[in-house]
Amino acid sequence: MADASSLASASKPNLDALKHAFAEDGYFVLPNVISKQEVASVTTRLFREFDEWSTSSESFQGGGLLSGHLNCYPGEAARGVMNELRDTGTLDLVQKLFPTKPEQVRWGCNFNLPGSVEQHYHMDGVYLDHYVIVNVCVVDTTLHNGAIDMVPKTHKRFYKYWEFAAGRVYKQAKRIPMQQGDVLVRLSTVWHRGMPNYSSRARPMLALTLGESYVDNPDPFAKNDGKVTFEANWFKTDLLGQLRERITVSAPITYSSYRFARSLIGNKGYETF
Repeated sequence: MADASSLASASKPNLDALKHAFAEDGYFVLPNVISKQEVASVTTRLFREFDEWSTSSESFQGGGLLSGHLNCYPGEAARGVMNELRDTGTLDLVQKLFPTKPEQVRWGCNFNLPGSVEQHYHMDGVYLDHYVIVNVCVVDTTLHNGAIDMVPKTHKRFYKYWEFAAGRVYKQAKRIPMQQGDVLVRLSTVWHRGMPNYSSRARPMLALTLGESYVDNPDPFAKNDGKVTFEANWFKTDLLGQLRERITVSAPITYSSYRFARSLIGNKGYETF
């Protein structure tokens, strides 16, 4: 793990390069930020909690289980990672590039299950209310187990879905493999998608969001008493939600067509007001 002084000294000559990458592409990767010991501890905890949750009365049907992409709140399991992000100067670096309020902080996690499918390209949130996401790689992430697919420069303007699709903007997409302990810093308005996990093991990826306008969270570890929880991602868990997820997984062109048609007559995703 890089200590605070080494990251600070390493980032000084590269700060301009990081600023340029962040401004031009909308993201960059910092290698070897979090210690292997800490991310291994997080991974062990998440896997154990998922095994217990999936056989408990709190589990649900649908909600991303069919497509293989679940949301997860890591709770206290991520406290050590937060400490290392702070101690290594990573959070200070992010604040230099994208200043945020201290209370606008929230922990999450993408839990990419074995056998998952490609997500549709999307941005997080809406275009006029952008924020920064610090993804922490807790297991080696490869093309085989679902490394994220990013489309650089797409944060520079608002795309209606039909423009994104018809203009073949996705042709510029890049997969971002990372190693355990690496950190991906990205803007929420960069178009991206989760990818299939062909391995036999889940691929978790921590996500610390900074600067969401609707978040007022002085203690990001207080939710659910700090317990790990698994939550629906994109799809609802009721019968209609399960049906929609099944159709989307088996015939993804149907959802793409719906998004294309809807985007012809509106600015969905541009603003929240």
